[in-house]
Amino acid sequence: MARFPSPSIPRGRARIAAVIASLLFAGMLTACGATNEPGAPAGGNSGVTEPSAFPVTIGHKYGSTTLERAPQRVVTVGLTEQDSLLALGVVPVGVTEFVGEYPGTVGPWAKDKLGGAPLPTVLKSPEGPSFEQVAALRPDLIIGLYSALTQEQYDKLSQIAPVIAQPDEYADYGIPWQDTTRTVGKAVGRPAAADGLVQGVEAKIAQIRKDNPRFEGATALTATVYEGYFVYGSQDPRTRVLTSLGFKLPPGLDQIIGDTFGANISMERTDLLDRDALVWLVDDSAGNRATLANDRLYSGLKVAKEKREVFIENASDYGNATTFVTVLSVPYQLDRMVPQLAAAVDGNPAT
Repeated sequence: MARFPSPSIPRGRARIAAVIASLLFAGMLTACGATNEPGAPAGGNSGVTEPSAFPVTIGHKYGSTTLERAPQRVVTVGLTEQDSLLALGVVPVGVTEFVGEYPGTVGPWAKDKLGGAPLPTVLKSPEGPSFEQVAALRPDLIIGLYSALTQEQYDKLSQIAPVIAQPDEYADYGIPWQDTTRTVGKAVGRPAAADGLVQGVEAKIAQIRKDNPRFEGATALTATVYEGYFVYGSQDPRTRVLTSLGFKLPPGLDQIIGDTFGANISMERTDLLDRDALVWLVDDSAGNRATLANDRLYSGLKVAKEKREVFIENASDYGNATTFVTVLSVPYQLDRMVPQLAAAVDGNPAT
């Protein structure tokens, strides 16, 4: 079975706020089923807060949140914010499981940023944020930027600690990695450092564009084999990596898939896949390649005949980095993907 392409965790009905209150005030500060490898997280903010960083007010989908001082115990209920925190010298006490099943959900692209600190507790909650698990970690800040928090979930989390929810100007799970990095930087008192991190990665991207003029204006798309073919829209972070390199998306893509990060396409719209470069995220490279080869419509497209495809295994470190899309994972991803993209657009089927 193919892995569901959505970055989201299925949402269920949470327990009532009285349970949260009982945890907080009765002192039931156990991990409540969370996992930690190894030891209890110490948390902390090892960097130097920049002058005039606080107080700071950060707007989001459900209003705004004001922070008076640098947080020391941060929990992320979004799926990728830990990378921005680690890049800025902050080790969160709790993080939400996403992809890769890495200890502490710290991928190989971010591991050296731990600096010997204990790994964060991993919150494994398939029904959405576990308020008991979050409360047990005694956070002084909860971050859910790359998320789909509901108003109800935001309100209940806000009874535990200040919450920064996803921005209103993007679809859920649609915040660009640059915005995540800069917002996290403001929240931990290091906005200038965050901006410097973003500029560093953007300089790498600019150099790649300069070195690969064929990318400019070529069409590209990211897709996966899931209940047919699932394509990612312009607000998906994976797609934004492609467009940042100079690629263009199929005309009218978002009108076809709607106001979301991606959607399945009908057989009648298989033409959307016929791009100068097509990135496939696959669970089973051999099996999915066979599925594509046996599809009469797809195999007849120019992209298939000329071998303009880039195949990335979901379960690999490379695949996980491609899905993560953070200030730390993007350089790791690009080092691997750019040569594949260059081969896809060079006009030579042999490559």
